[in-house]
Amino acid sequence: MPAIKKPTTRKIKKAVEETRKPVKKPEVQPLESAGEHYFETVGRRKTSSARIRIAINGDKEILVNDKPYQVYFPTLETQEIVLSPLKLMSCLDKFRIIAKVNGGGMHSQAEAVRHGIARALLLFNADFRKRLKKAGYLTRDPRMRERKKFGLKRARRAPQWRKR
Repeated sequence: MPAIKKPTTRKIKKAVEETRKPVKKPEVQPLESAGEHYFETVGRRKTSSARIRIAINGDKEILVNDKPYQVYFPTLETQEIVLSPLKLMSCLDKFRIIAKVNGGGMHSQAEAVRHGIARALLLFNADFRKRLKKAGYLTRDPRMRERKKFGLKRARRAPQWRKR
């Protein structure tokens, strides 16, 4: 039986380099629908996800699931969370923002909208990055609820132990 030659490390490295292709980042251009220019992004927090569209032309309003944001987020705290990236960049009345949100609770959804708006502002003007990053609006908060384990009441809560 003939001996099988193992490829040398040099040949392996060469083969790996050939399979790697340089990844080109697409140039960011606004999407167009019915003559309207807008920037589209996704914001996430816990199990909430928000699809955000920022348009320069049109009524300067913020709609969340086809409702004004004051109606969808009734508390002042959640409204402030949604507006915070716009206030930071001092462009409250410059954009028409449409958000489609699902999953999670009210606070989580508000933070998902904030994340999406911050990302969309970044597409609009890359100079906003430094201030948005410093405020922490571009970072996706990775904290999520831990899953329930079998044999336990919750993720870590064990049933009450009894001696007899």
